[in-house]
Order: sequence, then C-alpha cells, then structure tokens
Amino acid sequence: MWAMVTKEFRQLRRDRRTLAMMIVLPVLLLVVFGDAASFSVKEIPTIVVGPRAELVAPLLHAPFQVVAVDVDGTESTAKQRLLVGAAVVGVVTRDSGVLVLLDGTQVFSVQTAESALARNARTPGEAGFTAAAVRVQILYNPSLTTSWVMVPGLAGLILVFIGTLITSLGVVRERQSGTLEQLAVMPFRPWDVIIGKIVPYLMVAALDLAVIIVVGMAVFHVPFVGNVATFLLGAALFLLVTLGMGVLISTVSQNQGQAIQLAFMILLPQVLLSGLIFPVASMAAGVRWISYVLPLTYFIRISRGVMLKGTPISALWQPIGLLAVLAVGVLGLAILRFRRDLAPNLRGTAEQGAGLLEGANP
Repeated sequence: MWAMVTKEFRQLRRDRRTLAMMIVLPVLLLVVFGDAASFSVKEIPTIVVGPRAELVAPLLHAPFQVVAVDVDGTESTAKQRLLVGAAVVGVVTRDSGVLVLLDGTQVFSVQTAESALARNARTPGEAGFTAAAVRVQILYNPSLTTSWVMVPGLAGLILVFIGTLITSLGVVRERQSGTLEQLAVMPFRPWDVIIGKIVPYLMVAALDLAVIIVVGMAVFHVPFVGNVATFLLGAALFLLVTLGMGVLISTVSQNQGQAIQLAFMILLPQVLLSGLIFPVASMAAGVRWISYVLPLTYFIRISRGVMLKGTPISALWQPIGLLAVLAVGVLGLAILRFRRDLAPNLRGTAEQGAGLLEGANP
C-alpha cells in the first residue's frame, strides 16, 4: 500500500497542472471571489432631469453617482436613459415634487437605492426633496421578481456549459481515440475541422436556448418585450465565443481530465464575476476588470435588455461588438492551435507512408 501511495505522489508531482489546480487555484479564488462576493452596491449611476435638476443633484449622496444633469430633460428623457442602460436611477424634478425612476432589471441596485432614499430623506426646504415629496416608480420589473433577471442569465450560463465543457470533451476524445491522426491525412483545412466539430454543438445549444427561454416564459412568466432578431444576433455571437473556447481548451489538453479542469477554470469566473449573481457594480475595482473580458457579462446585458426592457440594437452595439471581437479572436486562436496540432501528425503520417513505400520497393 505504501508503494501505491508513493507512486501516486510521484505521479502528482509530475503533473504540475493538477498540482497548481489543487494548491494555487484555491488561494487565487479566495482572494478574487472574496472581493467579488458582495450584494452591497456602492455606486449607482443616476441621471437627474427637470427644471430643478441642478439643485437636486448635489443632494444625492452615495451610493448615488450622478452621471448626467439635464435641466431641459423630462420624464421620457430619464426613461430613455434607463432603457439604454446609461443609468439605473432617473430623478425627475417637478414643481409638485420628485419622481424617482428605478431600473428593475438591476434588483440589488434598486434595493440599495430604495434603502438609501429612505435613510437619507431630506427635511423640508431643501429644494423640495423631502420624503413626502418623493414618489418612486420601478420600471421593467415592478415586483423585483428574481426569476425575471435570473432566467436570461441562466440561459447564458447553460450555453457556456455546453459550449465550453461539452465541446472541449468531444474534441479531446478525438485525440485520445487517435482520430486526429486520421484527420491529418484527409483533405481538410484546420477551419474545416473546427466548423465540422462545432456545428453539431451549435445546433444543440441553440435548441437548449429556445427551450430555456420558452420554459422561463411559461413557468416563471418572464416577459419578452424586445426584438427577437436582436436577441438571436447576440446569442449567435455568444455561442461562437463559447464554442471557440471549448475547441481552444481541447487543443491544449491531452486528455479529458485536463479539459474538465481548464473548462471549470473558465466556467467559475463567469458564474461569479459576470453579474449573474453578484452585481458588477458591487465588485472591487481590482476584480471588476475581470468581468469586462468575460463573454457572459455581455450576453447578460443583451438578454436582460432585450427580454425585459425591449432595448433596441442601437443601444446594444457595445456588447454585441465586443462579442464579435471575442468570437473572431477565440476562433482565430483555435484555428492556429489546430493547425499546429495537425501539422506534426501530418508529417508523421507522411514519414510512415514513405517508410512503407521504401520497404515495399527495396
């Protein structure tokens, strides 16, 4: 038995990737996610409009972060800024009082804003911004139903799981079974192989996405008020990114165990740092930048915006454009890696063929 224990320790020592996963990764996750795991929103983008906007704006203290003041703006101006995601809170000043509009798709930000309004209610004489003169209206998700904001995000998470983990395992299986050598002697270009590999998973993921959305609408009564074509465009780009990541993982993995390890290293940050569970605005500045390179962050913005708010494509050009850039970059890198993997196999197969011919013709 002691010999078996010694053998396993030696094997583990040689497998540096697994050793790093067991020792370094837990510490790294603790440091990163310890700063990210917070429901307390410290900054809430706020726009103030109306004739007394310049008087009311200075009265808004943390967590309200005034990003724009428009004395000529109206209630429709504030609603438009909330629709396109430029602000979470819209303060509309009127002669009769103040109307506070809240974006219900940002549940934790709205809860923080409501608590701040109740806690920091002003006394009479301060530009009319008193507890009695303030009326609060929650848009897009009036009841702050958690399932309404979770279903669009969970749809993206499931697509990440299929695209990253399942695809990587399927491609690595080719390497372990020796099919990669067979592909090397066939008239296939690297991108032919990649397209052939990801199309079946793309179709399955698209079917899963449709099922998730339909079930979410039927069971949890999640609305879909936006443009279907805009949603499909964002979903297609997101799927290309996740499938490309799966193929890329397979090119650097020698077996399915390594593929699973790398896939979970990519999956876990997307669960915790994309805004699916914890608000991005509540994360520390040193951690928040990680969310900006995660594709799920942008798909959540698209899916929630289209489904719950009816956000037009003109207001979603940034997340859609970034997903397109990520798709090109990830798929391009996957093709380069595949070309490098196929070339040695092609040379080896050619050398074996030449050897057989020499042996047959002494």
